[in-house]
Amino acid sequence: MLELCTLASGSSGNCLLVSDGATHLLVDAGISCRRITTALKGLGVDPASLSGVLITHEHSDHISGLTTLTKQLGIPVYASRGTGRQLCYRIAFLEEVLHPFTPGDCFSIGGIDVESFPTPHDAAESTGYALSAGGRKAAVVTDLGHVTAAVEAGIQGANLLVAEANHDIEWVQSGPYPDFLKDRILGDRGHLSNEAGAALVCSAVTKGASTIVLAHLSHENNTPERARQVVGDALSRMGALPGRDVLLDVAPRSEPGRRYAV
Repeated sequence: MLELCTLASGSSGNCLLVSDGATHLLVDAGISCRRITTALKGLGVDPASLSGVLITHEHSDHISGLTTLTKQLGIPVYASRGTGRQLCYRIAFLEEVLHPFTPGDCFSIGGIDVESFPTPHDAAESTGYALSAGGRKAAVVTDLGHVTAAVEAGIQGANLLVAEANHDIEWVQSGPYPDFLKDRILGDRGHLSNEAGAALVCSAVTKGASTIVLAHLSHENNTPERARQVVGDALSRMGALPGRDVLLDVAPRSEPGRRYAV
C-alpha cells in the first residue's frame, strides 16, 4: 500500500509525502523546514525517519526549505544531473548527500521503487516521478508546459495521479501580468492549463487511475472551484463520473491536504 499527502501545493511552495508505512519520501521541499517538520509530525511521521527527498527542479517554490532540511537531517537528495548541478551552486554542502540520475532512470529507496521521467519546463532538467510499492503506483506530474510521450509513459498504470491544473487561459491572457510572464506561463515549457491538465487526467483514468489530486494551482489565475469544474466536466464527458468512478480532489495551497491510500 502507498499513502500520499500534499503538505503544500501552489506557486508559493510545493512539498508532498509518499510512504509505504516504512519508507517515507518527500517530493520537493518548497516550504520552510519548520513547516515541513511540523506537518510531518502532524501526520505521525518522525522527520528523522525520512529516507530521502526527490526534487523535480530547482525553482525556489520547490527547494526553499531544502538547505535547512538537509543541514538538520542529512537526508539523501535525489535529483536529475542538471537539477543537481543547479542545487550545488546554491547549497554548498549538497554534494555530500546528492544522488544524481538521468531522467528515465529507475531506482529504489527503501521499499519504494521510483521511476523518473523528463518533463518540459523552463528549468535545467525538470523531472516527474512515479512511485510504486506493493503493486500500487502514484505519479506526480506538475510544472510542465505540455504533455509529452515520456509523461504519458510515466503515468501508465498509476492508481493515483497528482496532476498540474495551474491556470485558466483566459484569466492569464486578460490579467495584469506583463507579456513576458504570460508568454512563459502559456508556453510549451511553462505550466498546464486546466484544460491541458484535464486531458492528462483523462489519459491517466483510461490507464487505470482512480484517485486524482489537482495541484500547483495559480493563486492569481485559477481557483480550486474552477479547476475542479473543468477537470470534472472532462471526466464526465468520457463517462468517468467524479464521486462515483473517480475521486477528484484539489490540493490545498498552504496546508497539508487529506491522506490518500492507494
